[in-house]
Amino acid sequence: MSAVAAFFAADALLASGWARDVRIDVDADGSIAGVTPAAAPDGAEPLRGPVLPGLCDLHCHAFQRAMAGLTERRARSDDSFWTWREVMYAFVARLAPEDVEAIAAQVYVELLKGGFTSVCEFHYLHNAPDGRPYANPAEMSERILAAAARAGIGLTLLPVLYMHSDFGGAPPQPAQRRFVSTPERVTALIERLARAHAGPGVRLGLAPHSLRAVPPEALSDALRALDAFDPDAPVHIHAAEQGKEVEDCLAWSGRRPVEWLLERYRLAPRWCVVHATHMTDAETGSLAASGAVAGLCPTTEANLGDGLFPLGRYLERGGAFGVGSDSNVSVSAIEELRLLEYGQRLAERRRSIAASAASPSVGATLFGKALAGGAQASGRPVAGITPGQRADFVVLDAGAAPLAGKIGDTILDAFVFAADASVIRDVFVGGRQVVADGRHAAEAAVRDEYRRTVTRLAAG
Repeated sequence: MSAVAAFFAADALLASGWARDVRIDVDADGSIAGVTPAAAPDGAEPLRGPVLPGLCDLHCHAFQRAMAGLTERRARSDDSFWTWREVMYAFVARLAPEDVEAIAAQVYVELLKGGFTSVCEFHYLHNAPDGRPYANPAEMSERILAAAARAGIGLTLLPVLYMHSDFGGAPPQPAQRRFVSTPERVTALIERLARAHAGPGVRLGLAPHSLRAVPPEALSDALRALDAFDPDAPVHIHAAEQGKEVEDCLAWSGRRPVEWLLERYRLAPRWCVVHATHMTDAETGSLAASGAVAGLCPTTEANLGDGLFPLGRYLERGGAFGVGSDSNVSVSAIEELRLLEYGQRLAERRRSIAASAASPSVGATLFGKALAGGAQASGRPVAGITPGQRADFVVLDAGAAPLAGKIGDTILDAFVFAADASVIRDVFVGGRQVVADGRHAAEAAVRDEYRRTVTRLAAG
């Protein structure tokens, strides 16, 4: 396919590193047709600052953005993830389909402005408040797809399989009835959505919620059905987020959650193990060796008091990771990367945990690994500014104070550790500009609808 658009960047981060005077040719479907360094700008649209590939937010529950700030009151002396979850259950019980779409559109606009150009939506809100399926079983999924299309963000939609409230097949709680499904229903949903929404901007995958919510036989059934439909489709699962989860898994199976997954399934690059916070050294090494992606969500993990992922040991073993916004208390790629490193520094009381002798820039290392891991977890070609990948890129404001005088990888160091999202000037997804001078074209309308929605929900 021949190029139909061309862009020119004075400085761009390519797979080989920073390059000058880069021409980026884009196909009609939004893929990169060619990348030419040391080129002339003739006929190409100039990009107005240093250009970075867009990152993928590999773990998002969009509706939880509307909860941000509503859970910061002490419930009891042992306030934890589990008490937060009760607030979430009460909130989710009130959401109508149009509420979910309004909230998702808002968070997707914010993610674009925060440096993410694609998102993996871990979507477990399927049913009506009474637990019955909607007349259109794809109702809630269609709302997510509509919100992503309105915002212009790339989407990997991961319908969630959720069956039980705890290990050993405990019946779901009444508050969980909006999540409950079966392998057959989730597989049918994925196939239906794939037929209706085929295209380069959307990918479908599967999210078994967790080992406590999905029994072994059902997990195996769901994976077999997914393989028959799309053997390369991404598979995401929560594991070892909380210490109690690890203890309960040990009591049920004699194995820790990540250990159980590694023994039972041949984890491969299509898998994303979300959080994986509480692992032994052996689990850490085995997960790294499997090729699966660790889905890290530092701001949510900090907000919920989950703990710290063993990043240093994991990277020493060659592990892949990406970052996600999860509960969306933050919608900034910078904040996720910064907190990931800072948490490690506080725990180990030393600096530059993510970097190495071969990759001494902490910002460049974090950004590069999050770019590769996010693309892998998404199942979409969003791994950088290179032919065959999506034309997803972020243009920084070279005149912003934190970036003044910075060149090469020091741009990334300043971007991650000294800046905020205001240094993001323009954002392109599939070669189409969705953010210009820090503003999204649909921002005002999306925000107004979101405000009306959350104001009504708060009043209740």
